Amino acid sequence: MVEKDYIMRMIHEMVRTILKLIFHIDEEKQELVFLEGKDQDFYQRLCLLADQGKINEAENMLYEHLEDEFGQEETEHLENLKLSLAFYDYLNEKTGDFLEDHDFSREEVAEGIKSVMKRYGYSGLAETLLENQ
Repeated sequence: MVEKDYIMRMIHEMVRTILKLIFHIDEEKQELVFLEGKDQDFYQRLCLLADQGKINEAENMLYEHLEDEFGQEETEHLENLKLSLAFYDYLNEKTGDFLEDHDFSREEVAEGIKSVMKRYGYSGLAETLLENQ
């Protein structure tokens, strides 16, 4: 139990650190501050699916959204990184039992963060921040 809480806190603090370093966002509830318009709507749809236990479906939807980046400007790419981090931080807030009951794990949350960070050229940062996990 203590180890799971430690991993949960590490993941949350890693997301906060990344948001502060890359985007200069220093808020406890980042997703409410920086996601607007269609990003906020999409984020809410992802969270609703996750709340319904359809975590893998939500994650697949996120990755499909990220695949549709062709032709977007760099700022839109970075908005998708923020969206992804907010989604994984939201998943990280779920209990271990909830995640396990819906075929997901805290480790998959961390792997998802690493994956999106790699996609945007920040794999070294994610690896450094999660190296003890």
